[in-house]
Amino acid sequence: MSDSDERLAAALQASEDCAAASDDKPEKKQTDWWGEIKGIFWLVLAVLAFHSFVAKPFYIPSESMMPGLIQGDRLVVTKYPYGWSYVSPSFHVLPFIEGRLFGRMPERGDIVITVPRGGRSDYIKRVIGLPGDTIEVRGGAVFLNGTPLRREQREPAMIPIDANVPCSDFPALATTGSDGRRYCRMPVYREYTPEGRYYDTVDLGPSPADYYGPVTIPEGHLFLMGDNRDQSADSRAPLIGGGLGGPVPVESIGGRAEFITFSLDGTSQWYNPISWFSAMRSGRAGTGLHPGQVGAE
Repeated sequence: MSDSDERLAAALQASEDCAAASDDKPEKKQTDWWGEIKGIFWLVLAVLAFHSFVAKPFYIPSESMMPGLIQGDRLVVTKYPYGWSYVSPSFHVLPFIEGRLFGRMPERGDIVITVPRGGRSDYIKRVIGLPGDTIEVRGGAVFLNGTPLRREQREPAMIPIDANVPCSDFPALATTGSDGRRYCRMPVYREYTPEGRYYDTVDLGPSPADYYGPVTIPEGHLFLMGDNRDQSADSRAPLIGGGLGGPVPVESIGGRAEFITFSLDGTSQWYNPISWFSAMRSGRAGTGLHPGQVGAE
C-alpha cells in the first residue's frame, strides 16, 4: 500500500471514530414546559389557599383607623379566628352565602376586615356593637345600651408628616416638633368597652358623623366603626356613600388584624430597590393590633 493510500485510510478511520464519539454524546435535555407550568400553578394555588384560609397581608389605604393605623402600614390579617365564610377567598367573587364554617363571634374591640354587601373591596374597622346591642352616637360619644362608653383624653398622637400622611385634610394640626420634624398632632381619646378592653380614637371636633341612631343590632350582625371617628365610612354611613350601611352580617367578616409587619412613607418606587428601604418607617414593625385590657399591664 502506498503512502497516499495509508493516509486516506487513516483519515477515513478518524472520521468514523469522530462519528462514533458523536453518537455516544448524551442528547441535550429539553425544558419540560408543561411541568414548569404545573409547578407554577400549584405554587399559586398554595399561596391563594394560605391567603384564603390562614392569613393574608393587608395594606392600609386611608386615614380611617388613625391613630393606631396610618396609611402605608402593612399588616397581617388571620382568617381562622372567626371561621370561614363566602368572603374568605382572596378574590371576592362569590354571592352572599348565609352561615360560617366553624364560626365564632368576634369580640368587642377587635379590628376586623369586612366586605360591604355587593362590594369587592375589604374595609378595616373595629367591632363596637354585638348582636342585641343598641348603639347610638351622640356628640361624638358612643352610647352602648343607653350608657356612654367611658373615654378619657390622652396626649395627642404626633404622627410624622410624609407622602402617605400629608396632614392636608387638617392643616391646623400640622406642627413642628422639638426635633425639627413636621408632625400631624392628632387629638386622641381612649375608649373603654364594658369588658375592660380599650383602644385609642381620634376626635377632630364637631362633624355630621357625631350623631347616629339609636339602632338595635340584629342577630348575626355587628356594628363597626373606624378609630378616626370623623373620617371613617363605617356602619354609620350609607352604602351609597361608600359606607357599610348599618350593622353588617357576621358572614361579611373576613378576618382579624394581628400586627404590623412594616410601614412605608409613600416615597418608594417599584423600579428603584434602594427606595424600598429608604421609605421604611422606623418603629412600626411588630406593633400588635389587639386592644389593651384593663389590669393586664
